[in-house]
Amino acid sequence: QVQLVESGGGLVQAGGSLRLTCAASGRTFSFFSALGWFRQTPGKEREFVAAITWGTGSTYYADSVKGRFTISKDNAKNTVYLQMSSLNVEDTAVYYCAQAGRYGAMVSGRPDYWGQGTQVTVSS
Repeated sequence: QVQLVESGGGLVQAGGSLRLTCAASGRTFSFFSALGWFRQTPGKEREFVAAITWGTGSTYYADSVKGRFTISKDNAKNTVYLQMSSLNVEDTAVYYCAQAGRYGAMVSGRPDYWGQGTQVTVSS
């Protein structure tokens, strides 16, 4: 069983930055596994934001955040980060950390584990 705990959400003005943190525990992650972030707003489906492979650190981003968000990891701390810059009101959502045994499952929206989510609100 994997536990994922997000932190770092909050209220920020448009154009500002936030860094989300996801602390993972409960399992040693394999080389081919991935961690990532999704987000969801009321009435909409959860959408993929970014992912990173545990072994090589390869990254993948949704087009809507490419160039503004950066995902990174600290293997020693079992932690993944999402640095968000140039935020706009459309980025307002609950952000969820996720873990998948395979990178493909992550980017196709089928991770194995989810965190509880952290709210990010961007004001205009």
